[in-house]
Amino acid sequence: MLLPDNIHPTLSIYYNGSVVIKVLKLKAKQQVFELYQEVKDRNDMSFSTFMLTLDWLYLIDVATVNEDGWVELCS
Repeated sequence: MLLPDNIHPTLSIYYNGSVVIKVLKLKAKQQVFELYQEVKDRNDMSFSTFMLTLDWLYLIDVATVNEDGWVELCS
């Protein structure tokens, strides 16, 4: 759910997207699992939530994932 009304806000895709973006701003290009590990260290995010967040960031043209598994911010 993007904007939840019955759960804690830190469980929303908006919040988790901001965590992923912050990590990507520190290192602009990362492998998917490396990025997940860094995000998990900052925020206790499940892998399924992480993948849903990456999907959302891709859909709104904030991040891309190439065939080799590298995630980077769009310019």
